[in-house]
Amino acid sequence: MLENIFIQNKLKEIKKKNIFIRRYFNYKKYQKQLLKIKKKLQNPIIWKNINDLLSLNKKKAKIESILLNLDNINKDIIDIDELINLAIYSNDKKILIESIKILFQIEKKINNLKLQKFFFKKYDKKNCFIDIQSGSGGVESQDWAKIIMKMYLKWAIKKKYQVNIINKSSGEIGIKSSTIHIIGKYAFGWLRTESGIHRLVRKNPFHSSGRRHTSFASTFIYPEIKDDIDILIKMEDLRIDVYRASGAGGQHVNRTESAVRITHIPTGLVTQCQSNRSQHKNKYQAIKQIKCKLYELNNKIKQKKKKKIEENKFNISWGYQIRSYILDDSRIKDIRTGIEVNDVQSVLDGNLDQFIQASLKLGL
Repeated sequence: MLENIFIQNKLKEIKKKNIFIRRYFNYKKYQKQLLKIKKKLQNPIIWKNINDLLSLNKKKAKIESILLNLDNINKDIIDIDELINLAIYSNDKKILIESIKILFQIEKKINNLKLQKFFFKKYDKKNCFIDIQSGSGGVESQDWAKIIMKMYLKWAIKKKYQVNIINKSSGEIGIKSSTIHIIGKYAFGWLRTESGIHRLVRKNPFHSSGRRHTSFASTFIYPEIKDDIDILIKMEDLRIDVYRASGAGGQHVNRTESAVRITHIPTGLVTQCQSNRSQHKNKYQAIKQIKCKLYELNNKIKQKKKKKIEENKFNISWGYQIRSYILDDSRIKDIRTGIEVNDVQSVLDGNLDQFIQASLKLGL
């Protein structure tokens, strides 16, 4: 009896989600758009302009894909509704158990389709880099930057992404800076709203007074883009420094200046790489990252035409905050979305999706 109630309630929940997702995508509007595109494609004039033709066919394929997914979900719900009614009427427990599995599969399809609405920007499907920088404040901020780095590493692992630490500059306690390479579909799409300042308030663990201390760390997310990206870099605009890589890696790493730091002088953007033993490979990787950073920076400038380049470089203090982590009160608040949670440890263990999804929904 309880099993029947659970299945019926789950079916009602999925039906509500289906109504929401159809409205969310504006099913009827897409149908009208598809009809207009088909009419244009029937006009012989369109075949004279190959670019317009390709553009229309691309739009047509995208809309058809969305409508097909929505139609399939709708059909699945109708079918499972009939199957559940039959199973309850005949008291067939085997079919009921199978119905539960199918319901969860349909729910997963709806959730995956909803994500497509989030990831609409050009490079959302790409891999990405995360630059993490400790703020002023010495060991407290360095320790906080290390915690932030671990948080994103744990998040990426939960998403089953491949992660590589491209560069890590160690401090007295934690890290001064680091660059993480996250590899996997929609890595940039998931993380692109995470650029900003993370503010920590806690009792100072490095001082006997136990006074409250505020620390800052910044994150900057940018996509990994192919080498053919249309970004011109003049070599005279780059300052290239080589140094000995820190950390484990054997005698070769410690004795040779294989690590590379590149500064783009006009913007002040900096990239570092020490993940390879070859200075040449590290230099190639660092230049590639500079290009990706410049591309992302240029996009931000286009979105905010009146703002200067310097406004896209974070001042690691009170401005540009995305979240506050108040450990004494067991409270984390996202400044942009207003979401507040009390399970601090869960968030630091990489459970960030509640914040990320809310910011994506707001179109940040």
